Amino acid sequence: MSGDLAARAAADGVTFLLAVFVDLAGKPCAKLVPVEAADEFESDGVGFAGYAVGAIGQQPSDPDLVAMPDVATYTPLPQVREGLALVHCDPHVDGVPWPYAPRVILKAALERAGDLELRAGAEVEYFLVTRDAEGRLSPADVRDTAAQPCYDARGLTRMYDHLTEVSTAMNRLGWGNYANDHEDGNGQFEQNFTFADALTTADRVVTARYLISVLAERRGMTATFMPKPFTDRTGSGMHLHLSLWRDGEALFPGDGGLSPLARAFLAGVLDHACGLQAVIAPTVNSYKRSGATSTRSGATWSPRRATYGGNDRTHLVRVPDANRIELRGADGSANPYLALAATLAAGLDGVARDLDPDDVDGGELAPTLLHAVDALVADPVVSGALDAAGPGVCDYVADRARTEFLDWHGTVGEWEIDRYLTAF
Repeated sequence: MSGDLAARAAADGVTFLLAVFVDLAGKPCAKLVPVEAADEFESDGVGFAGYAVGAIGQQPSDPDLVAMPDVATYTPLPQVREGLALVHCDPHVDGVPWPYAPRVILKAALERAGDLELRAGAEVEYFLVTRDAEGRLSPADVRDTAAQPCYDARGLTRMYDHLTEVSTAMNRLGWGNYANDHEDGNGQFEQNFTFADALTTADRVVTARYLISVLAERRGMTATFMPKPFTDRTGSGMHLHLSLWRDGEALFPGDGGLSPLARAFLAGVLDHACGLQAVIAPTVNSYKRSGATSTRSGATWSPRRATYGGNDRTHLVRVPDANRIELRGADGSANPYLALAATLAAGLDGVARDLDPDDVDGGELAPTLLHAVDALVADPVVSGALDAAGPGVCDYVADRARTEFLDWHGTVGEWEIDRYLTAF
């Protein structure tokens, strides 16, 4: 009903609305809408030059991309700015949901699931870093130098102000932040919140990244979700905890373990693991994380084969209990909407084919983004998930990924200079 945004804003003392959506690469895009224009925003949306947005499937000659607000996502963010609230939007073109918009894609994928509801939790890992005068990257905490800093109470306490500010914000939003910890890399942290339906969780990941980034910048730090910012340290994942529900009933628990439906879903994820990689690990840098052979701590925590097991973090899919499975292949650069849409499609294919995970050999995961893209386009289930709202999206994503790989491949780096400058 028109007027809901204005009424909510007035009740909360909100004066500006941040109209947010992300492109296919996960870049958050926004316009600030004054509360005086809230009714117009709610009924007509707010326009963007789509090509300028980035990876969203438009050319300069295309009509406006109009961000239509999902009023249910209205989120006051006084920790960022007093009087500010964020609203997630669904981009439309000519009055129709735009098929290249990630949130639109996930909503279409969820509709395909019929009466099965995907619920998800996401582990948001990130590094807090700074650059010196020469541009060199280092942990923001100069005392964070231990070889095995994971869970270190002192490193956690030194970042107390940042971590507690983020935690307090999450809890005021009703997300149920239940843990904040120092992760395995120097300068690396994780802040967890309770699971929800897949669309809500994807929205929260986008909001969390924005919130963490802005609050870190205030303290002179950069929060990076880059999968592998340091060669010798553990990379950042975005582990996804997944379960299926119907009419409020959890469908994964079975008699003494996972139900047959859960096992079939898991098998589908394994069977499509290679095709999934280009979606859940979508950058050149992703494969520096998944391809790592060692780190300062002695473990990479990143799977290299499509395997599953119990409470064992070396597998692509961990089964911590009968309530959920954990997909450990997604990293910090993954677009949460696309990652959940593609994983849902893979799992449901396993259900439709009644697969058993013990009969599935997902094989070695892709060593580079280029290999992953080839697997993506060859997988009709995963590529079909990207095309859930309309054709052409998978090809667009694949072309951009190939271009990224070739751009990186064509750049001369320090490794090559060190290896070849005087080698001949």
